[in-house]
Amino acid sequence: MPERTETESRKLLRRLQATLAEAGAGQERLDRITHIIADSLGCEVCSIYLFRDAITLELCATEGLAQGAVHVTRLRVGEGLVGRVASRMRPVNTDNAPAEPGFRYMPETGEEAFSSFLGVPIQRLGEKLGVLVIQSREARAFSDDEVYALEVVAMVLAEMTELGAFVGEGEAMSARHQKSVVIHGGIGQEGAAEGRVWLHEPRVVITNPVAEDPTEELRRLNEAVDQLRVSVDQMLSNAPKGDSEQIEVLQAYRMFANSRGWMRRMEEDIARGLSAEAAVEKEQSAARARMQTVPDAYLRERLHDLDDLSNRLLRLLTGQGKDTGAQMPDNPILVARNIGPAELLDYGRSLRGVVLEEGSVASHAAIVARALAIPLIVHAERITQEALNGDPILVDGDAGVIHLRPEETVASAFRDKIAMRTAAQERYASIRDKPAETLDGAHISLTMNAGLMADLPSLPSSGAEGVGLFRTELQFLTRNTVPKRGELAALYARVMDAAAGKRVAFRTLDIGSDKVLPYMKPQDEPNPALGWRAIRVGLDKSGVMRMQLPALIRAAMGRPLTVMVPFIAQFEEFTAARDHLMRELDREAALGHTLPESVEIGAMLETPSLAFAPRQFFELADFISIGGNDLKQFFFAADRENERVRRRYDTLNVSFLTFLGQIVERCVETDTPVSFCGEDAGRPVEAVCFAAMGLRSLSMRPASIGPVKSLLRRVDLREARAVINEAQAQGAQSVRPAVRVWLTRAGCGSEDRDPAGRDPQSVSSRNFKKPAPA
Repeated sequence: MPERTETESRKLLRRLQATLAEAGAGQERLDRITHIIADSLGCEVCSIYLFRDAITLELCATEGLAQGAVHVTRLRVGEGLVGRVASRMRPVNTDNAPAEPGFRYMPETGEEAFSSFLGVPIQRLGEKLGVLVIQSREARAFSDDEVYALEVVAMVLAEMTELGAFVGEGEAMSARHQKSVVIHGGIGQEGAAEGRVWLHEPRVVITNPVAEDPTEELRRLNEAVDQLRVSVDQMLSNAPKGDSEQIEVLQAYRMFANSRGWMRRMEEDIARGLSAEAAVEKEQSAARARMQTVPDAYLRERLHDLDDLSNRLLRLLTGQGKDTGAQMPDNPILVARNIGPAELLDYGRSLRGVVLEEGSVASHAAIVARALAIPLIVHAERITQEALNGDPILVDGDAGVIHLRPEETVASAFRDKIAMRTAAQERYASIRDKPAETLDGAHISLTMNAGLMADLPSLPSSGAEGVGLFRTELQFLTRNTVPKRGELAALYARVMDAAAGKRVAFRTLDIGSDKVLPYMKPQDEPNPALGWRAIRVGLDKSGVMRMQLPALIRAAMGRPLTVMVPFIAQFEEFTAARDHLMRELDREAALGHTLPESVEIGAMLETPSLAFAPRQFFELADFISIGGNDLKQFFFAADRENERVRRRYDTLNVSFLTFLGQIVERCVETDTPVSFCGEDAGRPVEAVCFAAMGLRSLSMRPASIGPVKSLLRRVDLREARAVINEAQAQGAQSVRPAVRVWLTRAGCGSEDRDPAGRDPQSVSSRNFKKPAPA
């Protein structure tokens, strides 16, 4: 193959653009494209393989192979050389294709005559679209310039694919965005919502991938880069002088913005025929592809910085800012690749739900979504490519399913589900002011979890007896700088004011693991959940406690103060944290400040080791709060962020219930109040079992209090304990089946689900009797 010059490359791109602009059916356009590429590059074969589903590639057009193989030949990702390109999203270049490992001979194509093979991925910003292949009889490896030229062509084809220019009419973009789509993701926050899509950051649409005048494109690129550099310098000069972490990030931005290598690659792309926008996006796609393969967390973050800079540059070039002029629809469902907690809080309660392409069940966004009581789905693949502003959307946070542009039958059934939830909440409202007292006279204290001032209005409306957990880290996570002590004291005081005399248990700062502060240098730990987090950070960085504990003391203003310390693993950690608080009380007294009327200092039991602490620990602690989410993942060695294992283990497993019973017994021996705090406390059947094991205080999200109270008021805990004991004696792995049968016989079977109406452990539906009036 003769070496292509820059002029010839531009000619090829112009020929492609002209061909794609011509009228014709999708297949006809594809055939013309492969002919032009093969003719321009002097190859016998050019083929286009497109994804037909997530794992299948189909030969959709070819010049040089047997036409009978078109729409017949299919390969799985990773299968053959084409599948290898699709799997790794990197070029494969060989002078002897049949000798390559993994080569698959497809006799229907007639490709055995061609030795040389070059395949490059067709992708756009990490979205895999297909593979572009050229082949020749001559046994030779293609040069770097030839590889680069084919990648540029693939880039243009990717843009045309997104514009619906050469896929079949039924798959054209305009038609694709009218179809109903079902997307599955991970459950970040349960709930159900119907609304319309609101894109957090609408993607930039490139309409001119091919440059008419390279000199003009270079001028536009340089002008936009100059503006970008000025804006980064301004951000850097405005950064707080003491904020080393923010300054470090902005310095990385400036380094990339001034990178000659970055500029040189974009200039070369323009010289080969791309527009300035397409050149930026080509480099952005390469950065995203590298992001997926780099194991080092620091390098991934730097590539993310480059991705963000590319977005800023694209918006400068196209004039497509975040504010597109579109009006936020009624009942907006936010759709985004990812979002920070501060940005999500900016939207506040205007949102009906959130769908993220990335994120995790324990991300900052998930924490805020729970505080706002809106459903959240994470890991929703391709949602930002599929959704358009204003699209109808249904978010089923109970099942982790999104229905985009749903059929009317689906929407109708979904509305019925929401109506049933609303009716149930109305039924629960009738018992809001009644105690959670079981038929055998046991009183269970039901309290709520909170983390924002926005949570507190739910205290009286939910029927909660107090706040069993107030997460203090959210005020740190949603800011770019460390909050001042006075600001924290004022916030905590408002929380206590809003509680109107009801008990509020303030958890000290629980950071680390999945909760990394924006201004805190991330720790590259192999297993962050077991690493430097919570009280371990507080004890090592005493300044953190010296700031937060006085703020809590001052906020009390003579009222009772309850403080609990997270992630205690051994007795001495609790005594050290307790000593910190005692010293701060002495210091505040010396300063003449008003001390709390009383102080309770408790510990969260989240590690199995603490259950076996010396008796003195239980005697010293004013109360124990079992942190169910962490305790369960450590007990079963199952990461709660790992979708493959986190639902594998039942909370009502006999071993786990026995362990909880042992904790309760130790607390009874020392007369130490004990509660259970976590998602499982808010599931009615689990709540009954916990209460039967002796737990008399449960803390959960506000929406769960009604369903839990409703069931507790209709059961006898002595009977429940007998059912549990019988299941244990029979060697059952879980008591859930036996408890289900008992609840059904008692006329309470329909409560054997969480507040969302979802059975968390079953794989088949069951019919339960209609619940009796509360």
